[in-house]
Amino acid sequence: MKYDFTSSASRENSNAEKYTLREKLFGSDEVLPVWVADMDIDTPEFVLEAVKQRLKHPIVGYEEVPTSAFEVQIKWMDEKHGVKFELEDLLYSHSVVASMSVAIDAFSEIGDKVIVQTPIYPPFFHSVKEHKRELLINPLKQMSDGRYTFDIDDLKSKVDANTKLLLLCSPHNPVGRVWSRDELTEILEICLENNIVVFSDEIHSDLVYAPNKHIPFASISKQARDITITAIGVGKTFNMAGFAMSSVAITNKKLREKFTQSYNRVHFAQGSVLSHVAFQSAYKDGSQWRDELVEHLGKNYKSLNELCQKYKDKIKLIPIEATYLAWLDCRGMNLSDRDLRKFFTQKAKLGLNAGLSFGREGSGFMRLNFAVSTSQMLEVIKRLDKALRIKYKK
Repeated sequence: MKYDFTSSASRENSNAEKYTLREKLFGSDEVLPVWVADMDIDTPEFVLEAVKQRLKHPIVGYEEVPTSAFEVQIKWMDEKHGVKFELEDLLYSHSVVASMSVAIDAFSEIGDKVIVQTPIYPPFFHSVKEHKRELLINPLKQMSDGRYTFDIDDLKSKVDANTKLLLLCSPHNPVGRVWSRDELTEILEICLENNIVVFSDEIHSDLVYAPNKHIPFASISKQARDITITAIGVGKTFNMAGFAMSSVAITNKKLREKFTQSYNRVHFAQGSVLSHVAFQSAYKDGSQWRDELVEHLGKNYKSLNELCQKYKDKIKLIPIEATYLAWLDCRGMNLSDRDLRKFFTQKAKLGLNAGLSFGREGSGFMRLNFAVSTSQMLEVIKRLDKALRIKYKK
């Protein structure tokens, strides 16, 4: 069976966040929103069908996450990513950000330092600050080809006895890196030397472009497994964020018990029965759909790159290895961050994430979500091309 990504259902009259907030965030309902990291691509029919079948039972009450749901996730992670988890390692969570918040509470105290590597997904900042921890900013280093890597020397110079936790984004949002084993091993060595726990956000791990391969941090070694809290789930891969279900994998029993103490204070419970069904269906039946989605996303990325090449002295597309989030280097446009945002919203009629929201290293950049249907991608390209052509008279 071949899946069709050429078009998708309209979200204009739904309560979709990216559409309902357009006026508030961009000052106009005319912008095409390509900011929030969910997809304007239909959630797979096999997931929706599984939910419909469950709704034939007339009671939707409290239920435990079924063992079968975690079992298919364990199988997926082993087959796709080469990391083995056990049932006892896994906990339900409604989101990666919620899991991150619990990890910060569990493995640090007020005033302790937590490492974030900028530019980074904004909740990394917010979660640390809201827990009254100190942000230890370890900016990524941009290489000559535009890609980013870790600044190991900077990290070594900043870590001290009060540094308790590292928030790793792998694959990275927004710069799209799939970290190599060597890069991850350097991070591991620093964390082992300084007794730092690693919270590894791997929610984009299924959206990787060949020849790159995601390496789960916990898969590097036994020592890595013992210091890692891994956050994973189906929300990004299958456009299922609205089901509010992910999981946390912790193989070290002592870390798991400590995490659970904070986790229980929040009362996560077990989530929604419909989420359990959708989660299980995605992992059980979604392999081919995922593969074809990644192929489709690659085509969208190629189209965007071709446009950027046309205006390469003004706007550059940072090479990415994973995710559906394009990191646009707009510094060649010589605009302030405010004017850059105005250009996209008022001239191109596109709603993007401002790079500055990912940290000061994002100044001059914009993030564009290209996880849309073919028809919508053509409209994104059309609008941006027209705005650039008018501005630069090309």
